[in-house]
Amino acid sequence: MLQTCSRPMAKPNKPASFEAAMTELETLIAEMERGDAPLEASLTAYKRGGELIRYCQEQLAAAEQQIRVLDGDSLKPFEAEDAE
Repeated sequence: MLQTCSRPMAKPNKPASFEAAMTELETLIAEMERGDAPLEASLTAYKRGGELIRYCQEQLAAAEQQIRVLDGDSLKPFEAEDAE
């Protein structure tokens, strides 16, 4: 028997923060992985997940840009130090 999710799947507003978006995305993924939602609810969750991913990517890009400005555009790729 198919069950519906206990909370609405679509939220038209932006998340309050990067962390809130990640939490919501993790919840959506867990609900979708259970596989017990109706097709329409799964499609709505997939769409919301895409919106959350784009939001997170934009937030990360903005943070990276701020770091570049603070570091005088000398941001370098992270390389772990040798343990020798």
